Amino acid sequence: MPNTRSANAVRLEFAPGSLVQTNLSGAAFTGDWLWVAGDEACGLDRLRRLDPVGSETLRFSEVRDFPLADLLDLPGAADEEADLEGMAVADGYLWVVGSHGFKRKNIKPDRAHADNAKRLAKVALDANRRLLACLPIEADAQGAPCLVRQATDGRRSLRLKGDAQANLLTRALAHDPHFGPYMAIPGKDNGFDVEGLAVDGSRLLLGLRGPVLRGWSALLEIRIEVRADDLRLAPLDDKGTLVRKHFLPLDGLGIRDLHFSGDDLYILAGPTMVLNGDIRVFKWPLARAVMNANREPVRVEGALTEAVSLPHGRGTNRAEAICDLPPAMAGSKPRWLVLYDAPGADRRDGEHTVFGDLLRHD
Repeated sequence: MPNTRSANAVRLEFAPGSLVQTNLSGAAFTGDWLWVAGDEACGLDRLRRLDPVGSETLRFSEVRDFPLADLLDLPGAADEEADLEGMAVADGYLWVVGSHGFKRKNIKPDRAHADNAKRLAKVALDANRRLLACLPIEADAQGAPCLVRQATDGRRSLRLKGDAQANLLTRALAHDPHFGPYMAIPGKDNGFDVEGLAVDGSRLLLGLRGPVLRGWSALLEIRIEVRADDLRLAPLDDKGTLVRKHFLPLDGLGIRDLHFSGDDLYILAGPTMVLNGDIRVFKWPLARAVMNANREPVRVEGALTEAVSLPHGRGTNRAEAICDLPPAMAGSKPRWLVLYDAPGADRRDGEHTVFGDLLRHD
């Protein structure tokens, strides 16, 4: 259980022109290297651990960009944002997932009333948002982990089969009684919005920021297999279930990130839609064992334990990523890294440096 938070304990130094800058939405480690995703880019950044320069505990710099277009045949244009929201490292791959949702144009203060009314009526889908992919990690000549289209051992970058309009996941949910009505609703309107990812072998867990249904948050369980040049959905049981649904009591909050610690699943949760409000970490005890024993297509899970509350601002400092520190960094007590979207002035040092927090847990 997290019991101590060290604010601004992690310094991340980006560079002018880096694919990822300040709006951090995903994080994962490979040794001394930190992978980060942002929700306004079509790629990932890798940073290396360096010696601290100030009062921070950990510092990461020497950023390198990895554009997704160099690694995958994307459903959309190379410069179209993927809105990456979840990341996980497993079995030599970096897994990433986009929000999958539609977006609605926002009001601009310098526009006329009629123009802003038209903007609010415009809903669009960026094709790259419907991305679920695994990217091989391979060391370069200097031993640094890199993302590659194809590794020397035959591993390949693969994405869930789909096109610019839909993929196998959205097709499987198109007529679902819980999520079908929300598939064409923008994520920030409590529509369909994937923001969390956890990997357990061939099983993937996708946490939904929305929709939240009468206060119940949703976690989707899927199984992935490789077929030909794509990832495909594989049945979860002998009945052919492709998506198993878990409804969780998170006090009306949507899921922002997921992280396994042993058999327990930790859930970073915050407001759905465009709201300022509580951001908390919940614990689902023995979640892995529960899911291994579960054969029902839909489950309403029991009470979860609230582990810790995190700070937030008005339109700033929204915690969106949580991941374990490697043991060599964590020291004697396990610790997690927490990164924030829209960091406020208190989490910035100049234009290209931001700070995250550390959580210690028992």
